[in-house]
Amino acid sequence: MILAQLVLNGLLVGAVYALFSSGLTLIWGMMNVVNFAHGDFVMLAMYVAFFAATLLGLGPAAFVPLAAMALFLLGVLVYLMLVRHVMRGPMLAQIISTFGLALVLRYAALWAFSANFVSLPENLTGQVVTLGGLRFEPSRVLAGIAALLVTLGLHLLLTRSALGSRLLAVAEDRTAAMLVGIRPDPMQALAWGLGAACTGIAGALIALFFYVAPSVGESLVLIAFVVVCLGGFGSVPGALIAGLAIGVIEALSAFWIGAAFKDVVVYALFLGALWLRPQGLLGKA
Repeated sequence: MILAQLVLNGLLVGAVYALFSSGLTLIWGMMNVVNFAHGDFVMLAMYVAFFAATLLGLGPAAFVPLAAMALFLLGVLVYLMLVRHVMRGPMLAQIISTFGLALVLRYAALWAFSANFVSLPENLTGQVVTLGGLRFEPSRVLAGIAALLVTLGLHLLLTRSALGSRLLAVAEDRTAAMLVGIRPDPMQALAWGLGAACTGIAGALIALFFYVAPSVGESLVLIAFVVVCLGGFGSVPGALIAGLAIGVIEALSAFWIGAAFKDVVVYALFLGALWLRPQGLLGKA
């Protein structure tokens, strides 16, 4: 029963990992740009949820869409003001610019909110429910199910809609897309907006059961990169599978060898998987 509980908790957390990692993989798949500020996008979304809950008294049904909209606008703004300009330069310029953006966001949050750890009220999602010997924490269940649905929705948007076809056309060949009347700039701005919105939803959901602080993005961005690399850059289904797997591995590792060593196990398995399959689980060789 303990094993089943650990797997359940790991899957629920892993679904959230998959969601905020899918935003990173979408941006990479569209533009081959690595966003080192991704974890700090999650941090900002967590603060949106925190202040919406504590100052305005809003619940998850309100502050999750609010975080998504706020991060969508931030993603579009970052593309228009920064990314589309540095894309013309070498890869090193892209890396340094998004890393610099991460530092700006982190220290701006530190100045505005202080370094104190805060958390959302515990009664937002109700009491723990026990079914069949398994404990279901409403905050984690809500976060896991919502994250899974949004990730699947993003995949369907990309593969089953006309908008998704235009996005993928720009990702495949920018010049060819222009020849058939698709304007790359709006599509890439939309990709950044969608990727950031997924991050916003994930951040607001994570805030339901995780501490909020300006430094929280540092650890979350590492998880996102592991998920994206393991799943395959540019693959949303790959990010989903990898996110769920890493969530379960973390839960089992924390129980069997201690929470302090769970990241060691994750990164060791990650390196082993990439040694056997460098392109990731669903990435192209």
